[in-house]
Amino acid sequence: MRILQCVPNFSEGRDPDFLREVKAILAQHPVKVLDVSMNKEHNRTDATFLGVPAAVEAAAMAVASRALELIDIRTHRGSHPRMGAVDVVPFVPLRGMTMAEAVEIARRFGRAFAEKHQVPVFFYEEASRTEARRSLADIRRGEYEGMRRKLQDPAWTVDAGPQTLNENSGVTAVGARMPLIALNVNLYTQDAEIAKKIAHAVRHVGGGLRFVRAIGLRSEDTGIVQVSMNLLNYHKTPIHRALELVKIEAARYGVLVKDCELVGMVPIESLEEVVSYYLQIPGFNSKQIIEYRIPPG
Repeated sequence: MRILQCVPNFSEGRDPDFLREVKAILAQHPVKVLDVSMNKEHNRTDATFLGVPAAVEAAAMAVASRALELIDIRTHRGSHPRMGAVDVVPFVPLRGMTMAEAVEIARRFGRAFAEKHQVPVFFYEEASRTEARRSLADIRRGEYEGMRRKLQDPAWTVDAGPQTLNENSGVTAVGARMPLIALNVNLYTQDAEIAKKIAHAVRHVGGGLRFVRAIGLRSEDTGIVQVSMNLLNYHKTPIHRALELVKIEAARYGVLVKDCELVGMVPIESLEEVVSYYLQIPGFNSKQIIEYRIPPG
């Protein structure tokens, strides 16, 4: 069976009614919902669901369309970078599918979404049409507040939809990619500037790890200072390597790591390297786990 995953990110993370609405919309479609989570500090909601490609594409359109009705990006405030009410819609091929098929679905979805709602859409990662558009961070640079000027730049002609900013909904990025791991590393410090310096050192654009995006921030609710990372390719930049580099950089400032948070779902394969590294078991494989051998049901 062909299995496709979608992980849309919405710029609303403080209204519990929005969370219930997302769940209700997805429940109307024949997809398996793995996770729907809100982050108040980021003011952001992530949903993760999977199924056969046609059902996933339809569910993504339904939940994204409803989100546009409920979110006014002009009033959004949060610590996570964003440029639209429906900020990003990535499609991830999981089983029986090629990345090329996921790219085709992402581009088709992006064109239909842009036409239906008159929202400018950029294609990113594997769905990008040029290497200059591959990076989501490059597309989103300037965030919502800078998008009006960005859309006036000939270098930033949209891939679908109008070339003018949608005031209420902003801009949306639609892409195809492999599974992304969102890892937050909490620090024993109250100094957010230290977290920002660590994030700059570990992320690719700062000279760090090739497949890491990172920001440093302090939660106003909890007071926790953290390095928030996205690992774009866990095969080439595994979880333990990113975490160890954060520890090394933190040690420069006499700061220790308190604990970590995984946001959303991760492939079990990505945890094999973690076990192998920290337990010093070369070649550890998830098939050595008892539950892996138990038939479903």
